[in-house]
Amino acid sequence: MDSQKVDMFIMSNAKFFESTHLSSIRDQLLQVSEEKWNMISTTQFKDPSTMLIVSVIAGSLGIDRFMIGDTGLGIGKLLTCGGLGVWTIIDWFMIQGATREKNMQKLKMLLS
Repeated sequence: MDSQKVDMFIMSNAKFFESTHLSSIRDQLLQVSEEKWNMISTTQFKDPSTMLIVSVIAGSLGIDRFMIGDTGLGIGKLLTCGGLGVWTIIDWFMIQGATREKNMQKLKMLLS
């Protein structure tokens, strides 16, 4: 793959991934076929900042966890009203990392 395209992808999508993973993502993208590149470049990733806002507004209902694909945790938060508020507050600090992790899993699935 063209390094200029890969660098542009990294620049525009860096906020969706942990900064420690960016160099390995770049290396993997440089070896991707054109067909996979088209699929990867059009993939939409979840924005960690948006997930934080959702978590603050409706975290006690588990909506933040449902949105990133953690259905089991979303149901748990919904049934316990966010662990009586404790789980909701903890998620305010953890949801951005969880979102980036889910984005990385999605990218790895596309790369394989």
